[in-house]
Amino acid sequence: MPHTTLHEDLWRLAAAYDVVPAYRGHDGNDHEASDETVIRVLGALGVDASTPERVALALDHVENMPWRRVLPPVVVLRQGSSVNVPVHVTHGDPVEVWLELDPEVGGGRREVVQVDVVVEPRQVDGRLVGRATFALPDDLPLGWHEIRAEGPSAHAHSPVVVTPERLELPERLRDGAVWGVMAQLYSVRSRTSWGVGDLADLAELGWLAAHRWHADFLLVNPLHAAEPVEPLTPSPYLPTTRRFVNPLYIRVEDVRETAYLSAADRALVEWAAEPVLALDTDPGPVDRDAAWAAKRAALEVVFGHPRSVARQAEFDAFVEEQGEGLREFALWCALVERYGPVSGWSDDLRDPLSDAVAAAAVELADRVVFWSWLQWVADEQLERAQRVVREGGMALGIMHDLAVGVHPEGADAWALRDVLATGASVGAPPDMYNQQGQDWSQPPWHPDALARAAYRPYRDMLRTVLRHAGAIRIDHVLGLFRLWWVPVGNSPRDGAYVRYDHDALVGILALEAHRAGAVVIGEDLGTVEPWVSDYLSERGILGTSVLWFEQEHDGRPRPPESYRRLALATVTTHDLPPTAGYLAEEHVTLRDRLGLLSTPVEQVRAEAAAERERMLSALRERGLLGHDPSEREIVEALHRWVAATPAVLLGVSLADAVGERRAQNQPGTDREYPNWKVPLADGTGQVVLLEDLFTNARAQSLADAMGE
Repeated sequence: MPHTTLHEDLWRLAAAYDVVPAYRGHDGNDHEASDETVIRVLGALGVDASTPERVALALDHVENMPWRRVLPPVVVLRQGSSVNVPVHVTHGDPVEVWLELDPEVGGGRREVVQVDVVVEPRQVDGRLVGRATFALPDDLPLGWHEIRAEGPSAHAHSPVVVTPERLELPERLRDGAVWGVMAQLYSVRSRTSWGVGDLADLAELGWLAAHRWHADFLLVNPLHAAEPVEPLTPSPYLPTTRRFVNPLYIRVEDVRETAYLSAADRALVEWAAEPVLALDTDPGPVDRDAAWAAKRAALEVVFGHPRSVARQAEFDAFVEEQGEGLREFALWCALVERYGPVSGWSDDLRDPLSDAVAAAAVELADRVVFWSWLQWVADEQLERAQRVVREGGMALGIMHDLAVGVHPEGADAWALRDVLATGASVGAPPDMYNQQGQDWSQPPWHPDALARAAYRPYRDMLRTVLRHAGAIRIDHVLGLFRLWWVPVGNSPRDGAYVRYDHDALVGILALEAHRAGAVVIGEDLGTVEPWVSDYLSERGILGTSVLWFEQEHDGRPRPPESYRRLALATVTTHDLPPTAGYLAEEHVTLRDRLGLLSTPVEQVRAEAAAERERMLSALRERGLLGHDPSEREIVEALHRWVAATPAVLLGVSLADAVGERRAQNQPGTDREYPNWKVPLADGTGQVVLLEDLFTNARAQSLADAMGE
């Protein structure tokens, strides 16, 4: 097969596996992947397309696959709709089909009626297979039900997931907009933090924002777990798991058993804290490694103190509730602690089902308990934080952030290896801000494998993140529709999109959010087709509007009244410098210095200056800005512009509130820039502690502007 053009059969095979070889880029032009790239993406999906013969074989396999199954692996439908379910048996055999309802909605059995749909039988693997069609009733309650099929050649069951047609907004958001604070938690430190903002700081920040500023939500960076031992990956968007919490955020003093330590053990905790408490006022990069080494030592001491009978029972109940997922995560932590990074493990340890891992689980049982205990402690402190901020007056409370994926050598990549693709990583094609494309190094969900697992790993992750959340932000929500797969060894430019069953993924997200009583926001920035945003809006998923990206076709700022209502509207995002830095074109200077521009810097700088001037002119036309404004006045005017939109959620970055100029993250870089390590500071680089935040004149002035 020639490798210069897409062969017709290769194109058909790609379509069968939802690989999209062509896409329209940010530049408005159509881009087409080479067939070598398509072959590699198919390879990452477990499909051998290396020769014409292999392509023909793969096509035959994928066409027959549904007929080899008695039932589909999972059925996902919207409440109020009826769906036909194909049931495959030996041609002529009888089959009985029924539903068992979710115990959480009362359980029970429902009969399923066969409908008259004529489908010719098919010869598959030497057997003539017939298809019977059964219609699910249209009045099923929300939940995770099960369809069962029994007969001479049928003995099967599959989940039936009934999802909300639409996720409704809470009453407070139906009446008008609310505003909230956006913070990188690790950067917001108090005088009692251990060098990193923690869950106690989260509770205090949210309570004070509610009381002093009348804010209604607090959006924080992903709190997903990092490595169990140093060095820790700084990026909260490259976690080892998305299901469990980073124990780095635990406040040691708030663990109940800490109060009952002996004088000697208390001294050990205080000695561990002493060197890292001094880091709270350090303007340099946040030192997660030092903070976690100190906390881990202190938490070991607290863990060793006996728990009361009731406390032990609460811990046991948490472990049982979290089930196999927590056990596997805690075991992975214990293995990393003993054997180091996964890259150095023996082949048998890389297999979670191996005898070696089973033996290690017995040998490391005490450490598995320790890492499970850390999750229980973190869960308790998260629960308290959400309760405190809601009692403080926030309409939503804490808004958690869900990362796109996980570290390729992390706990999820190990435990969920059957539903993740290992031959490719997630990234993004070139765009105006990252003209070389991006490779985020994260293994993507394998679409077919995830469906065969009935989306349970996805559901379990959502349930844990939503346990103590008033809202959840889905980073790169386009990933529920398609992801840019970069085959191992390819540049970020040389990838292709792979489509996912968005009805299933969005539906399950809506179901779990409905059960948790949470609002869902999708970060739909970048190369997103308009229909995607429309679809999310129809399902009650809010979008994201960032002022600098909201432009008319001629480059002028989009008028506030033209913004979407169902959106979180902000001036900036964590992938841009704070507004003061953006106005000073620091995003251009930084990308030029790091070699990230493919266009001459003079041109990019001229475009940035023109963009700024168009925005300032628009602000003046609206009467929001005078002719010789200060930096603070411009920042506040920009936020008043956003506040004038119909968006139901309005977000203000804490970095903007204090005048910070440095970016938290520069996409397209790893160690070239101190990504995710910048402490909260003002425009002079002076650290702003939590105790001083609410007496900061600039922050109070911006809060007043949002409350007008």
